[in-house]
This record gives sequence, C-alpha cells and structure tokens, in this order.
Amino acid sequence: MSARQRPGLAGKTVVMSGGSRGIGLAIALRAAADGAQVVLIARTDSPHPRLQGTIHTAAEAIRAAGGTVLPVVGDIRSDATIEAAVAAAVATFGGIDVCINSASVLDLSPTDEVRPKSYDLMQDVNVRGTFMLSRACLPYLCRAANPHILSLSPPLNLSRRWLAAHPAYTVAKYAMTLTTLALAAENAADGIAANCLWPQTLIATDAVANVIGGDGAIRRSRQPAIMADAAYEVITGPGIRRTGQTLLDEGVLREAGVTDFAAYAVCGDEVETDLFLD
Repeated sequence: MSARQRPGLAGKTVVMSGGSRGIGLAIALRAAADGAQVVLIARTDSPHPRLQGTIHTAAEAIRAAGGTVLPVVGDIRSDATIEAAVAAAVATFGGIDVCINSASVLDLSPTDEVRPKSYDLMQDVNVRGTFMLSRACLPYLCRAANPHILSLSPPLNLSRRWLAAHPAYTVAKYAMTLTTLALAAENAADGIAANCLWPQTLIATDAVANVIGGDGAIRRSRQPAIMADAAYEVITGPGIRRTGQTLLDEGVLREAGVTDFAAYAVCGDEVETDLFLD
C-alpha cells in the first residue's frame, strides 16, 4: 500500500498503556497528528522528580498535536483500571481500533541483587499488563476495519549473552513478546494483527538516562520520534500483510523507503545498539 493510499488514523481509537512520556508519548503524538482518538492509561498524576511529565501534560500535548484524548489515571496492574479505560473508550468513541502496550518497568539488576518486589513489578506491568489490556480490547478490535495490537518488546534473542544479562528483566520482556506472538496466532482468523516493535538503538528516554547510562547514553541515542514513525507504519498498514512479527524500528522505516536516519540522532555521536540485539 502506498503512502497515498494508507488510510491513516483519523477518527481511529487508540488505547495505550504507559504513554505519559518517552516512546509511548511520541507514538501518541504521531497518532494525534492524524486526528486519532487516544485513550491514555498512565499512573503519573503529579510531577515526579526523576521523570518528565504527567498524564495531564501528555494529554495537553496530544490535544495540541491535533488529537482527541481521554486520559485515564490508573495502574495497568489493576483489572479495574483496564476495564474502566476500555469501557470509557467504547462509550466515548464507539469502539477500539488499536491497542498499544507501551507500559514497561526496567530493572537491570543481576539475579542475586534483584528485589522480589521489583521482579513482581516487571512481571505484573510488562507481562500481565500486556496480556490483560490486549484481552480487554479484543472484543472491540475484532469489529474494527484494520485492528492492531502493538507491544514495545524485543525479538527473542536466545544467545547466552542476553540470557545471562539481567535475567529478571530479560524474562519479563521476552514474555511480553511471547504474549503478543501468541495473540497474533490465536486471533489471526479474526483479522487482528499483533506485532512487537523494538528500537535498533538506544532511545533518549528517562529510562535510558536513569538506568542505562545518564547523559553519555543519551548522547548515543536516537529521539523517540523514530519509534513513533515506525509504529505509525505498522498500525496503519494492512494487518493481513504483517502480523506475528518482532520488528525493529529502523527495519520498518527502511522498508517504507527511509534511508537517512541522521535526523533522528540526539547528537553527532555514534548511536549505540539497544538491548537484546547483537
């Protein structure tokens, strides 16, 4: 499908977890530029000393970008929050076209240092949150014209390097991917596409700054806009063409004809390959 034929997201309803900042917010803003209706689930209700923005500042930005937004303050671990968000999306906008699983928790501690609370949090947000939000959206996705589930999770690289590195986080992110691939297989007959998207390089987010390497890591990163542009390509494309795949942002954009990625770089430093990629 050519860019001219691509239907875009005008009038489409996107339900998203974890879109108050970073990659999730960038994806929401890209959808808003088309005139999408965004249902945003996030728990940052007030400013945080180490995190940029809140669900309210995100909602303002989405409106300014041209979209309609329904912010839902809540925890993706809560069944009540998920049910309320989906019910509000259907009541307000009449249905759901896209489900994006962006909420994620990052802890790179080795096994002997990871706290049980942190392990449980990663399982609950990354894995259970992905499964339950997708599950709640499924009855409405199957009625949509071109339904998509998109999870921000990596390819399943089973090299010893990544199996040995931060196992608690690796297990949680790989389970997020397996959940999405299973949903793709289970719901293929209903025409619901489900894919995973992961950045080829580090992305300039609070997680990279706070956990992976501060300003140095940010300088070796690309802007979140590259993930937003790649996500847009996936969720506006025909689901019958691409489902059950683990995709990289750069690969998606190269397939769409992009050849120059310099504009996405934070600065002139050489970009660093992201986690789980050899």
